[in-house]
Amino acid sequence: MVVALAFLIILAVFRGLLVAVKAAVLNVLSITASYGVVVAVFQWGWGGPALGVSGTVPIESYVPMMMFAIIFGLSMDYEIFLLSRVHEAWLRTGDARAAVAHALEITARVITCAALIMVSVFAAFIVSDNVVVKMLGLGLAVSVLIDATVVRLLMVPAVMTLLGRHAWWTPRWLDRMLPHIDAEGEGAPAAP
Repeated sequence: MVVALAFLIILAVFRGLLVAVKAAVLNVLSITASYGVVVAVFQWGWGGPALGVSGTVPIESYVPMMMFAIIFGLSMDYEIFLLSRVHEAWLRTGDARAAVAHALEITARVITCAALIMVSVFAAFIVSDNVVVKMLGLGLAVSVLIDATVVRLLMVPAVMTLLGRHAWWTPRWLDRMLPHIDAEGEGAPAAP
């Protein structure tokens, strides 16, 4: 439900069907990667002794929900920040490839620095004696690391470049149904 709502919001704000699909798929990818790391370390025991966990530990039922809420929020924050810059450049120039390159040049350092701060904060929880806190810390640190480096700074620009101008396509009937949301509050010009 959360992913579907995020899909609809991104579709309404950016007016690109494939942009919204890409955002939903890559956000789910980030979340499942972090779940996989938590399962591998705590349920399968891979590297557990290095983290101070002896044997296998069941994952508490509320840990995946907590992780999802935090990861999804951070992931969408990075996504909207990057997409806003791409969309601005696309509206200004009409050159999809140059828009992605320009946006990445502007946002890469900010996303990287923000991610490093969050990874450091979450990784600090790994030294806790509480196993649940270790789970949350490891899962969130790995998720932000994967999301910021692999997904936002590598996969999103690559997919956006491959899609080109098609990323911003929306069927006319759907465009008429969607509300017009000006996220930047500047009355952006129409897409080329």
